[in-house]
Amino acid sequence: MTAVVEVEATPYDDGWQCSVEVVEGLDRTHRLVRLGRDDLERWGRSGEGPEGLVRRSFQLLLAREPAGQILRSFDLPVIQRYFPEFDREIRTP
Repeated sequence: MTAVVEVEATPYDDGWQCSVEVVEGLDRTHRLVRLGRDDLERWGRSGEGPEGLVRRSFQLLLAREPAGQILRSFDLPVIQRYFPEFDREIRTP
């Protein structure tokens, strides 16, 4: 079953705070992700907003672990501490 990732970004400091809901069948999990403008510049695709980058990041995470195991609140760059391939894979079209 494919998870649906819904993201709502709110401006926060020098970036965004994103409320993320992952829906897998009847299961729903909620997470909070912060990212800076530099994160969006580094990993975002041309014309992509913070919602798109966070959604793609969660798809990468969900391919590696269940939604319930994803940290409840984190800064986006933390992902590469747990998954060193994040930097390379998130940039792949």
